[in-house]
Amino acid sequence: MLLIWAVVGTVLAVIGALVLASAAALLTRGAGNGRRRAIIAAALFPFACLAWGGSMFFFQALVNEGLLHRDPGAGDAWKTPLPNGYAILMIDVTDQGWVYNPKTQGSDSAVGEQEDAVAGVRNVQIAGHYILGGVDSKAFQGLGKDSHQVDSYFLLDTQTGKRTQFQDYNALRRAAVALNIAPNLQPINDVYGKYRFTWFEVFAGLLFILPPIAGALLLLGWIIRLRRRQRTLPQPA
Repeated sequence: MLLIWAVVGTVLAVIGALVLASAAALLTRGAGNGRRRAIIAAALFPFACLAWGGSMFFFQALVNEGLLHRDPGAGDAWKTPLPNGYAILMIDVTDQGWVYNPKTQGSDSAVGEQEDAVAGVRNVQIAGHYILGGVDSKAFQGLGKDSHQVDSYFLLDTQTGKRTQFQDYNALRRAAVALNIAPNLQPINDVYGKYRFTWFEVFAGLLFILPPIAGALLLLGWIIRLRRRQRTLPQPA
């Protein structure tokens, strides 16, 4: 996917360079000194934006993966930590995934099912140190199909790592009410989105767009000044 983005970005940068260089040449025709540099700057500007965008993507990916323990925003895996120390992981599809404790898993990226790690989770609710959820035991058999099947439920205590299984929703609801929890299961992708996107995405987004906008304004101001100089130059008789 990154390779595809790089190819598409390069093609768009080439097209942008041709358009901007042509526009700069047309708008500054007869401006004299500085015109050539402005045309070159206009042609290089899309490539500078491409390089900046690529560097900002890798910057946010390093921060998200290395410090925040989340997915980098690209690829076939979606991961985010939960406020109780657990995490959500979805691979290839976003309608089902894992709810697990990263601290009790191995050092590799794979997640193994155990008492504090549940696979095939379609619906989730975070309630303090409890996690409620609905599971599709055949989720991996229909991978890629849009399915909302749930055939069992669970209540997970993140403090003890103990998981209680339920065969139907009413049994889960009774157990939750006994713990003063109002059941409100939501699709796993909705819960993922709630905890995945934070202030850092806003910061990274601003860092991504503000320098190119500033560069575009500077380039535009340069061309405007050249046009004004063009009007003040003496015209041939």
